[in-house]
Amino acid sequence: MNKKIQDIPKVELHSHLEGTIPPVLVRKIAKRNKIKLKDDLFTAKDSFAWSDFVAFLKAYDEASFCLRKSIDYEDITYEYYKSCAIEGTIYAETFISPDHADAVGINYKEMINGCARGIDRVEKEFDFIGRLIVSCVRHLGPDQAVKVARLMVDNPHPYVVGFGMGGNESMYTMSDFAPAYNIVSEAGYPCTVHAGEVCGPESVWDAINSLPISRIGHGVRSVEDDKLLVELFKRNIALEVCPGSNLALNVYPDWESHPLKHILESGISVSLNSDDPPFFNTSVGKEYQNAASFFDLSAEKLYEISAMAIEASFVDDQTKDKLIAKITG
Repeated sequence: MNKKIQDIPKVELHSHLEGTIPPVLVRKIAKRNKIKLKDDLFTAKDSFAWSDFVAFLKAYDEASFCLRKSIDYEDITYEYYKSCAIEGTIYAETFISPDHADAVGINYKEMINGCARGIDRVEKEFDFIGRLIVSCVRHLGPDQAVKVARLMVDNPHPYVVGFGMGGNESMYTMSDFAPAYNIVSEAGYPCTVHAGEVCGPESVWDAINSLPISRIGHGVRSVEDDKLLVELFKRNIALEVCPGSNLALNVYPDWESHPLKHILESGISVSLNSDDPPFFNTSVGKEYQNAASFFDLSAEKLYEISAMAIEASFVDDQTKDKLIAKITG
C-alpha cells in the first residue's frame, strides 16, 4: 500500500468475524483448546483450501470450529481490528454469528463480551472504533433466524448496532426472513442483508421489497438491471461492495469486468470491504489500494467513499459526526 493510500482514513462495513481468522491464529486457538483441525483445511502455501462457494462455506465453518471460549472471541476481534487500524482504518462494523458460537458451546453473552473486550483493547491502542452486527445464517432457515433476532433484542449491548444475514443466498426467499427482521427493526435496529452476489438482481429486488433494510451486502449484480440501480439510488440504499471477494469467488473473472465504477457513477452509496480477508487474500487496505490501482479512483474519491460509508454506518449519530470530521477535516 503506497503512503497516499495508507493515509486515507478507511471504513469497513462488511466483514465476518469468524472469517477474519488467519491460519496461524486458527492453529493457535485450536492448540489452546485441544482441537484437532481437519488435515485438508489449509493448502501447502498456508492459505485456506476451498474451490467454490459451497466449499468456501465449509472451510469457513471448519476454521471457526476452533473457537471454544469467550477469550477466543476476544482474541480474534482484537487481532482483526488491530490489523485494520494498522492499515489506517478508523471504523469497522463486523458481522458476528451467534449460530457459529452456539455450535461450539459459546453462549451469546460470552461471545459478545469477548468481542467487546477485544474492541476495548484496540480502541485504547489505536485511533479506531469497532462495532458489531449480529448475523443470522440463511441456510439454517427462518425459524432459527427468529431465534437469533430475539436473542439480540433481548440482550442489548452498546457495541451491537445492527442486524444482518449471510449464508447460502440460493436458499429460501427474503420474505421468509421478514419475521426475524421485523423483530429487530421494531426494536430500533437498522438492518442489512446479503443479496446480489451469487444470485442476480432479482435477489436484490426481493430484499428491498421484503425486508426493512438500509444496506445490501454485496449487491454488485444490481448493475444487471438499470431500473434496480435507479431504485437503490431513490431509496438511498447503500451497497457494501467487496471486490476482492467477488473475484475470489468468481462472481467476476477479472478487475476489468467488476462493476464498482458503474455503481459509483449511478450515484449509489458504496463502501469498500474485505468480507473474509484471509480466505480471499485481501484486507481493508488492499481493497482501497486495488480501487486506486484497478478502477483508477483518486485519493479524493476514496476519501468520499469513506465518508459515504460512515453516513451509511449503523453507529450512533454522535460517533458518526466525530468520524466524519476525521475524514473531511
